[in-house]
Amino acid sequence: MKRLILMVSCFLFLAGGVYAGSIVEMKTSLGIIQVELNEVKAPLTVKNFLEYVDREFYDGTIYHRVIRNFMIQGGGFDKSENRKVPLAPIKNEADNGLKNQKGSISMARTGVVDSATCQFFINLVDNKSLNHRGTSSGNFGYAVFGQVIAGMDVVEKIGKVKTISKSSLFRDYPEPQVIIESIRKL
Repeated sequence: MKRLILMVSCFLFLAGGVYAGSIVEMKTSLGIIQVELNEVKAPLTVKNFLEYVDREFYDGTIYHRVIRNFMIQGGGFDKSENRKVPLAPIKNEADNGLKNQKGSISMARTGVVDSATCQFFINLVDNKSLNHRGTSSGNFGYAVFGQVIAGMDVVEKIGKVKTISKSSLFRDYPEPQVIIESIRKL
């Protein structure tokens, strides 16, 4: 029986059915979120994200864009609403087969396909319109690179925070602020 269980476990691992990637913990002003990163399907994106984590870049940043029943976005502005200086943009890995489903974490970007730097978002619902559908800028999609494994209740709490419009830059701005106190690799 032990041999059978071992054989099934090995098969699932080799077939990709079991995946254990790096885990990061986001301490926010509303609670803790744990995210498993997928280095296999999004190696460049995970490497980029972890470089920011290692530099403690995200400490004291905010979720600056919260759209109920859509997503929460952060990682680019500090508590004083100053834009953080990012590293160079990375190649968009939205064609990796991962989907923008509830609880997935993806890279934010501009209308330019390969423009993602430090900002990320967590999907509050399945957002099929953000998935890779083609090679044009409007269809390329947003690169998913991980999945919330604990603290989805915190994500949903952030998603229900009252928002205001402060400027053309800060529409859907949480009031009060939701602070990312730190993000660390576990």
